[in-house]
Amino acid sequence: MTPLVQYLESHFDITAPDDLQQISGLFKTVTLKKGDYWLKTDQYCRQLSFVKSGLLRIYRSVEDKEVTQWISAEGSFLTDLSGFLFQTPSRWNIQALTEVSLYTISQTDYQKLGTLVEKWHTLEKQFIAKCFTMLENRMFQHLSMSAEERYISFFEQHKALFHQVPLQYIASMLGMTPETFSRIRKKQML
Repeated sequence: MTPLVQYLESHFDITAPDDLQQISGLFKTVTLKKGDYWLKTDQYCRQLSFVKSGLLRIYRSVEDKEVTQWISAEGSFLTDLSGFLFQTPSRWNIQALTEVSLYTISQTDYQKLGTLVEKWHTLEKQFIAKCFTMLENRMFQHLSMSAEERYISFFEQHKALFHQVPLQYIASMLGMTPETFSRIRKKQML
């Protein structure tokens, strides 16, 4: 059983073998080398991927700095959701931080799922609701928590990333300068 099938079974209550086969059969294996781009700003996002292994950074260059939106790791989905669903140019760059292995479905095949899997539209609503909930939680943390609280919360949930990616990417994702991040990190290590 592939990690994609395991994820679908556990997170979306898809247990019918035919449905699992229909869905997972449309995903193709794609690999990226470290530094390769999965998507660049202003391109159209025509795919959705599930990260089998590796790390990717979602970021945007703004004036004289880069703003990291998220680090996608093993076991997570990856796309520019608004671009994928509404066919708008991407605001984001998505770049491999390590060698990456993905299960990827094209936009065309994704659209076929509604006719192939009877309960797909319910599953799709669940998926989008999970994405929206994750974004709501991140917004709430940025609005209600101090920089130190955000650091501690993220560290508790994603400890391994602190040893796998440049720390300035995590600082940016948490909405703080590298200096603030370093000061908080030093305090937490005491």
